[in-house]
Amino acid sequence: MSKLKKALDKAQENRGRDNQKVVRGAIKAPTLARVTLDEAAKLKEKLDIRYSETRVQKIENSVLKKGKIVSHFFDTDKIDQIKTLRTQILNTLDKIHGNSFLVTSANPYEGKTFTSINLGVSIAQEMHRTVLIVDCDLRDNSKKKHKQFAQDFFGLDTTKGLSDYLLGNAEIPDILLNPGIERLVIVPAGTTLPNSAELLGSPKMAALVDDFKNRYPSDRIIIYDCSALLAHTDSLVLAKYVDGILLVVEEKRTTTAQIKKAMELLKDKPVLGSIINKIS
Repeated sequence: MSKLKKALDKAQENRGRDNQKVVRGAIKAPTLARVTLDEAAKLKEKLDIRYSETRVQKIENSVLKKGKIVSHFFDTDKIDQIKTLRTQILNTLDKIHGNSFLVTSANPYEGKTFTSINLGVSIAQEMHRTVLIVDCDLRDNSKKKHKQFAQDFFGLDTTKGLSDYLLGNAEIPDILLNPGIERLVIVPAGTTLPNSAELLGSPKMAALVDDFKNRYPSDRIIIYDCSALLAHTDSLVLAKYVDGILLVVEEKRTTTAQIKKAMELLKDKPVLGSIINKIS
């Protein structure tokens, strides 16, 4: 057992959260319930999303592959790992009657955005689910390796996003975007800001989260991709709005001390579990 795995297990044991578990990619995907063709057709008709308030910008498969959206392609060996994570997350949300969760990590660049997007795309492939992924990494950082997930993963050239709405420079329909994947909507981050934590903790953000959570039926899952816990306070600010939190850590990079610190920050928060990323 690796030191990383031991540290996660120990931190979760100390927090006394018996319902948490470490999610590892090597677990065989469970068998999903089958539906008849008639049932599938009825579900599809019920969820025939027209995106009446959402811009549709279809992205070529070559761009999605370059952006490492592996869950969109069924010929990848990673698909079963993502399906396993999807099943465990959805089962937990169903048990707590929740439909929203936040994805964060201890440090930057440990794979939280990769996890958020591929998990969201995988959930959207279930015919009775729709997904909204919100980019909440609004911080202005000139040294940032990546831009925003709308550009990095989907290759989209966006001008409006979450921060623009919070600043009063855009309306909700202006920031909703369908990248050509059925049952999936994304909200780009928008203009980067130095005071992102204050905006994410504002009454306007609280009202937006409530609107996202309650505007749609219970089959809509909302995923918030946020900044790293040990780098900024943004994730802790958002944690009070969601039904659960998924912590991503990178094997051989995230230290035991960093894991303990992250779990301490998340004490009394609704942690769904942890995923060890980039397992060699």
